Amino acid sequence: MFDRPESGERAILVHLTLRAGQEDLYELKELAKSAGAVPAHVVTGTRQRPDPKFFVGKGKLEEIKSEISIHEADLVLVNHALTPSQERNLEEALGVRVVDRNGLILDIFALRAQTFEGKLQVELAQLKHLSTRLIRGWTHLDRQKGGGIGMRGPGETQLETDRRLVSNRIKLIQRRLEKVAKQRSQGRGKRKKSETPSVSLVGYTNAGKSTLFNTLTGANIYVADQLFATLDPTLRSCSLDNGADIILADTVGFIRHLPHELIAAFRSTLQEASEADLLLHIIDANAEDREDTMFQVNQVLADIDASEIPQLEVFNKIDLLDNVEPHIDLDDMGKPVRVWMSAVTGAGTSLLFQALAELFSNTKVKRKCYLQSHQGGVRANLFNYARIIDEKGTDLGGWDLSIEIDKKHLGLLKDIKVEKMGL
Repeated sequence: MFDRPESGERAILVHLTLRAGQEDLYELKELAKSAGAVPAHVVTGTRQRPDPKFFVGKGKLEEIKSEISIHEADLVLVNHALTPSQERNLEEALGVRVVDRNGLILDIFALRAQTFEGKLQVELAQLKHLSTRLIRGWTHLDRQKGGGIGMRGPGETQLETDRRLVSNRIKLIQRRLEKVAKQRSQGRGKRKKSETPSVSLVGYTNAGKSTLFNTLTGANIYVADQLFATLDPTLRSCSLDNGADIILADTVGFIRHLPHELIAAFRSTLQEASEADLLLHIIDANAEDREDTMFQVNQVLADIDASEIPQLEVFNKIDLLDNVEPHIDLDDMGKPVRVWMSAVTGAGTSLLFQALAELFSNTKVKRKCYLQSHQGGVRANLFNYARIIDEKGTDLGGWDLSIEIDKKHLGLLKDIKVEKMGL
């Protein structure tokens, strides 16, 4: 069996046009660069259907082998999902490491993950992906520290190709992630209890989500012109012009045919989007395929049960367009549905804040409060900061009040018995 090399980033890219299913060649080049590879040559071709043994035909296989020799490459990146047997057969025939599209995306995630939860999620996804490739594959998988594309991620010094051990490791990670998911759920519960609206930034990777997040919140999260520059979610509070507070969450970028292993592993992280009150759908206004990327994002949102959440579209990067000024598009009811702006220059940022303030303009809520006799100070604060709709004294010297209060003052109610009222 062919022994996998420990390093090497000079890559031959393979892209076929198939009758069913089509990936983007430009995206493959960006994925390769994001993973640290140097694309040496691109081999393209057309087939009605993949070859069951090598995915490519025999003639194309010889062409790839020739280009490997010419460019002294030691890595082949295939812009398609390969079966385990196709991947093994290609490695045997070509004498170099072969990584398919899913493996490449998983590798980038392994490179980007910084938090404990993110690393666990990536390891879980990679183990599930690799488990089918371990049996009858390699006798071991070397630890990926500096091991190159397709080799970063799960494993100890030596990962035995034993399904039982892999299965045990997967179960252990799942148990750890369940604990993290509970903690994350508790955090969301506290935010919901405070009734602070949550807004999740979603969009195709490299659409400018993190740049916009930094612009809106003053945060300093990592930004780079590459796919999946940031992976772990970041939450920050943000005050709108009308005084309302919201929680902004920057989530992982989406991509065509995001591997199912990642969607499953990152479900708890993506839940920030699925439980948000509003989604900011960030779109690269300068992208030629922006309609397609919008469709791909909405497909992933449907996969995580977030398709019914209201969206405000943000057409970013208008600084790269000619004759497009920052503006807001309204629907027939006068409600903001789209904001055109540039997160890099800051043009249109005030319009986005304006649109958010309008969407969250109803900041007052009604509550029934039950105060005991020793809570006169709380009663006095309510008279200062809330509108008293009704008040009745109790037999024990307390007060039952019906009030209307701004959400930003709900903290005044934390130590008393409260019930919600209808609008």
